Amino acid sequence: MSELTQTICSYLTSKDFDALSNLLNNSEDHEILAVLDELSSDEQAVVYRLLSKEKALQVFEHLDTSSQQKLLKAFTEDKVIEMMDELPPDDRVRLFDELPAIVTKRLLASLSAEERKATNIIMGYGQETAGREMTTEYLALKKDMSVREALEKIRKLAPEVETIYTLYVTTRSRKLEGVLSLRELLMAELDDHIADIMHDSVVSASTGDDQEKVAQTMQKLDLLALPVVDKENRLVGIITVDDAMDILEEEATEDMLISSGLASAVVKGKESNRSELLIRGSLWSIWKVRLPFLLITLTAGFAAALLVEGFEEILSTVVAIAFFLPLIMDMGGNVGTQSSTTFARGVALGHVQVKDFFKHFMKELAVGLNLGLTSGILSAAIIAIASMWLDFPMVLSAAVGLTLVVTMTLAASLGFLVPYALIRLNIDQAAGSAPIITSIKDIAGILIYFAFASLFLSHLLY
Repeated sequence: MSELTQTICSYLTSKDFDALSNLLNNSEDHEILAVLDELSSDEQAVVYRLLSKEKALQVFEHLDTSSQQKLLKAFTEDKVIEMMDELPPDDRVRLFDELPAIVTKRLLASLSAEERKATNIIMGYGQETAGREMTTEYLALKKDMSVREALEKIRKLAPEVETIYTLYVTTRSRKLEGVLSLRELLMAELDDHIADIMHDSVVSASTGDDQEKVAQTMQKLDLLALPVVDKENRLVGIITVDDAMDILEEEATEDMLISSGLASAVVKGKESNRSELLIRGSLWSIWKVRLPFLLITLTAGFAAALLVEGFEEILSTVVAIAFFLPLIMDMGGNVGTQSSTTFARGVALGHVQVKDFFKHFMKELAVGLNLGLTSGILSAAIIAIASMWLDFPMVLSAAVGLTLVVTMTLAASLGFLVPYALIRLNIDQAAGSAPIITSIKDIAGILIYFAFASLFLSHLLY
C-alpha cells in the first residue's frame, strides 16, 4: 500500500474529512487513480465525494467503465445525472454501452437537450466503428480566417473541446478541406490567413470504418487526432490518441481472450468487465467461459491416447520410446504457438496481407524447418551420448531427431495455415486456431514419432 493510500486510510478511519479533502484536491489525478484501485467500493465513494467538481470529473473520465459503474451505484440520482451531463459525449456513450438498456434510457432522458443530441449522434453509429468512438467536441476553423481570429476562437472554445493541438479547416457546410497544428498556427504571422498555412491533404476516417483499423492508422502515422467524416465528407467528429490507445488495448485483450479459448468472455463483456468476469466471477460463469474450447483439446487428447495404444508392441519392447514423447509434444506445441501468434499479430498490425499469404507461408515454413533441424540435431546428439550410459538403443536418437524436424516444420506451417483457412471461411481465426493446431499437431506428432521409431527399431520386434 502506497504512502498516500495509507494516509488516506488513516483519515478515513479517524473521519477527518476536512484534512482528507484538502489532501485529495492537492494531489495529482494519476495519484488519486492509483489510490482508488487500492480502496474498497465504499471507501472509493467517500473519497470521490470529497473531490472538487472539476477534479472529480477528470478522475471519473480516466476510470475504466467497470469502476465507473461501481461509483455510480454509490451516488444519488441527482449526482449521477450531473456527472453524466458533464462527461464528454464519447466517454458517456462508452459507459452507456456497458450499462443495462433500461438504465441507459433513463440517463439519456435526463441529459440536457444539447448533450442528448450529441450522445444520440454517436449512438446512432454501429458498434466498433469510428463513428461510435469519436467525440463531437472538436474545434474547426475557416480558411478565410486570419491567424489572429483563429487564436481568439481557440482561447474562447478551448475549455469545451477535446483537443486543440490538431486543428481542422472546414467549409461553411462543414466539409473537411485542411489541417494544421497549433504549433504552425502560433508560428505564423497574426495577419496571415489559415488558407496560407493549412495543409490540403488530410488523412481522415469514415464513420463506418472499423475502430481497430482507425487506431492502427493513428499509431502508424503518429497522429494526435484523426478527423471522422460522413459520406459527404462533412466533419462530424474526431478520434483522439487516448481513445486510439484504449481501442488497441481493448482489441488486444479481446484477441488474447479468444485465442486462449475464452471467447465467451468477449461476448459477456457488454455488461461486465472481461478481466473481472474471469477473476471475480462465479465458478459457474468462469466454467462456461473456459470449458468450450478445452473440450476440443480433450477430444484430441483421447484420440492421441488411442494412437499410443496402437503402438503397444514397440512400446513394451523399447520402453525408452515413451521417455521422449513429452519432448516432441512440447517442442511442436511451442513452435505452433509462436507461429500462430506471429500470424495473428501480423494480421492485426497489417504486416501480414492475406492476399500475399503464400509468400508469408513459405517464409514461416523455412523458419520451422530451420528450427526443427537445429533442435533435431541437438536432441539427437544428446540422446546418442546418453545412450552410452543408459539402457536404450542409440538409433532411437535418429528417430527423435527426425521426428522433431518434421513435427516442428509441420507445427510452424499449421500456425499460419489454420488461421488463414479460418479467415477464408469467414470464421474468427483467433477463436479456433489454438485448439485446432494443438489437436492436429499432437496426433500427427505421435504418428510421425512411432513411424520413425518402428522404422529404426524394427529389428528389435522380431
